[in-house]
Amino acid sequence: MVASHAGLSADALDTLRRQHIELPSWAFGNSGTRFKVFGQPGVPRDPWEKIADAAEVHRLTGVAPTVALHIPWDRVDDYGALAAHARDLGIGVGTINSNVFQDDDYKLGSVTNPEPRVRRKAIDHLLACVDVMDATGSRDLKLWFSDGTNYPGQDDLRARQDRLAEALREVYARLGEHQRILLEYKLFEPAFYATDVPDWGTAYAHCLELGERAVVCVDTGHHAAHTNIEFIVAFLLRAGKLGAFDFNSRFYADDDLMVGAADPFQLFRIMYEVARGGGLATDTGVAFMLDQCHNIEPKIAGQIRSVMNVQEATAKALLVDAEALDAAQRAGDVLGANAVLMDAYNTDVRPMLAGLREEQGLDPDPMAAHARSGYLERVVAERKGGTQAGWGA
Repeated sequence: MVASHAGLSADALDTLRRQHIELPSWAFGNSGTRFKVFGQPGVPRDPWEKIADAAEVHRLTGVAPTVALHIPWDRVDDYGALAAHARDLGIGVGTINSNVFQDDDYKLGSVTNPEPRVRRKAIDHLLACVDVMDATGSRDLKLWFSDGTNYPGQDDLRARQDRLAEALREVYARLGEHQRILLEYKLFEPAFYATDVPDWGTAYAHCLELGERAVVCVDTGHHAAHTNIEFIVAFLLRAGKLGAFDFNSRFYADDDLMVGAADPFQLFRIMYEVARGGGLATDTGVAFMLDQCHNIEPKIAGQIRSVMNVQEATAKALLVDAEALDAAQRAGDVLGANAVLMDAYNTDVRPMLAGLREEQGLDPDPMAAHARSGYLERVVAERKGGTQAGWGA
């Protein structure tokens, strides 16, 4: 397989070997649109079974060693035991995701709600999520707020920002020395008029105010059409405020298709800026997580394919000839510079990645290995009775 490594430096190969792509627990549950959720056989019934499925993805790909939890969807009585269960299966618990959007009290917002009682309830949940982090050894707390208003005049926009900042300060003060806040933004939904954290600039401003352990999470589906996401990535990396990705693809709004499914060239461009800005270094701290739902495709296979898509985009990004690109840029050679990127993007990196997997004792084709493994057939037979997991459970 030596020939398949042509074009990649030893450092680039090492980067691919230690790549870390975090899986979302909720992607293993049933999901759908606002019209219909289609159930599938073998879907996990609890967090323990979600972690087992995540471990199967890591066993086959070798680069998905952690799984993110969503509280309360993944609520258990003993989070330390859940983390031990993950370790026994060869993975760990990653980011803890809070949920302050599925309660009747939050109709007018959670941490920005005009009612102090509701704000207190929401903040207490966020603090409880830090307790979960302590129990599982998690580093990151991801905060996404559906807070906003539906009508002009409904609430004071400035006051809502004050309430948000106050809540964030309290949660930030509760963090341990090695824990972080990842502040996620979303252009719209579900608020019809104004969203309280609608863009990367708002998230960035709040993180700057909080301190160095507050960083921005970029969800690739949370932008207006034609937004240059790679610019946002480059800016945040330069400022030291890019904390994480939620990878997915979109055709409309935040439809959470598999990463690389809708626009693989965009994923390549993003990963190039990540590599260019040092976001793949061992000490970068940037977390690369999937945030997807698999409505009609098999859950585990969908996660495996998604991991492979990120691997391929990363490998192509690492193939960019930095010296040739710099020379073309300095010379003002517009087409030459673009050609350097296109040459890397058009390279078939799949044989090289297959070779790397074989070197690590993995099957060169994780999708085929999963199909042969019998894992899905086994869990379909075992997971009889109970209630399948889905959004909200």
